[in-house]
Amino acid sequence: MSLLASGAARFPLITGRIPGVILALVLAFAATFISDHHGGPTLLYALLLGMSLNSLIEGSSAKAGIDYTSRSILRIGVALLGIRIGFEQIAQLGLDAALILVLAVVITIIAGVLLAGFFGFNKRFGLLTGGATAICGASAALAISAAMPNSDDSERTTLFAVVAVTTLSTIAMVLYPPVALWLGMSDTEAGFFLGGTIHDVAQVVGAGYSISPESGDAATVAKLFRVALLVPITLFVTAIFRQAGPAKASTYLPPLFLIGFVFFTGLRSTGLLPELIISSLSELSRWCLVTAIAAVGLKTSLRDVLKIGHQALFLVVIETLIIAGLIIASVFFLR
Repeated sequence: MSLLASGAARFPLITGRIPGVILALVLAFAATFISDHHGGPTLLYALLLGMSLNSLIEGSSAKAGIDYTSRSILRIGVALLGIRIGFEQIAQLGLDAALILVLAVVITIIAGVLLAGFFGFNKRFGLLTGGATAICGASAALAISAAMPNSDDSERTTLFAVVAVTTLSTIAMVLYPPVALWLGMSDTEAGFFLGGTIHDVAQVVGAGYSISPESGDAATVAKLFRVALLVPITLFVTAIFRQAGPAKASTYLPPLFLIGFVFFTGLRSTGLLPELIISSLSELSRWCLVTAIAAVGLKTSLRDVLKIGHQALFLVVIETLIIAGLIIASVFFLR
């Protein structure tokens, strides 16, 4: 027996996952290449590439690795997101602005849960789309979905949330800077508006710095504060579903990926890490998330996603308008 065959026999669980992990990683590379050379959101490209190959995956040897990537590698990516945020960045925001962002996030999520029933969806779907809209787009959708128990439609609803918020975030990146200038906002106010409303980090940075360096800095700080809110919101989601489960645990432990998120945030805040390590771990987080979303796409057919219907898109658009309206009102209130 060859060395490779011997290794496969000893570690069937690991070797059985390799084809699926490699396939998702290849799609992540392809999505990154397209984004780097032609622009556009990498996560959306990874998602679409994965969905285009969905029909080839069913019953293949890659399925075990795809399942592993969409769950475990996703959680690793979310945990590493914490390296992007330091406590000193959060402190820069100021108490008034921080409270406004917290209220805007909470109100948007509550609105999503309430409006979901109006549009014929369950509260779980409203919580997912509201959280994705309110916090940090696709990353929040993936994290909140990971905190929820699995269901028959969890993957396609997560996929829809990722597609919807990524698309709307790209539109907002183009439309919101002219809106901020039309409303007569200062550079700092415009940055707070952009960072407090646009869903994904990359689009926030692009929109902010398209106005001025000051606007870009303010947008980044506001956005990172919203990303930090992923921890308490996801903890709340986990606790809610744990209490609703058939067996209520007497002790509560947060998900490991949230513990990792807090750990990496604290590690960055020590100021001991060189910038090279911070940028490398941040890039690793991005690759984990892109690879995971490619795997989610591989598991989900476009037909299943379209079954969710146009009313779901209306829900996400309304959630987007709610948080935008709240932040615009707050900008004028703080003057």
